[in-house]
Amino acid sequence: MKSLKTILIMVALMGSMTLAHAQRTVVRTYPAYGTVVTTINRPHLVVHKNKNFYYADGIWYKARGRRYVVCAAPNGVKVSVLPRGSKVVYVNGRRLYQYRGVWYKRTGRHYSVVTV
Repeated sequence: MKSLKTILIMVALMGSMTLAHAQRTVVRTYPAYGTVVTTINRPHLVVHKNKNFYYADGIWYKARGRRYVVCAAPNGVKVSVLPRGSKVVYVNGRRLYQYRGVWYKRTGRHYSVVTV
């Protein structure tokens, strides 16, 4: 009887440890253009043609007062890091990178937004 209790306690501990280390699924959705948000997670300021853009997690924003508006990526702007999840695509023999409808081309150490 005592060994049965010990076995049950061990099984319960193992089950709780398995649940503690279970993988969590995170679903990210790309917001529509014009969506207004109040905060951005670790944004990068990018100045392009004397206009300030903010770039975070592959999403482009413009500042509007104390808020940010989701906008299209400005053509020709350069970023140093591609968003996580971007894919390599060959178009007419050119190696391009795509993430959520935005196309990037490697230029030196940076990636430029291009139109395809």
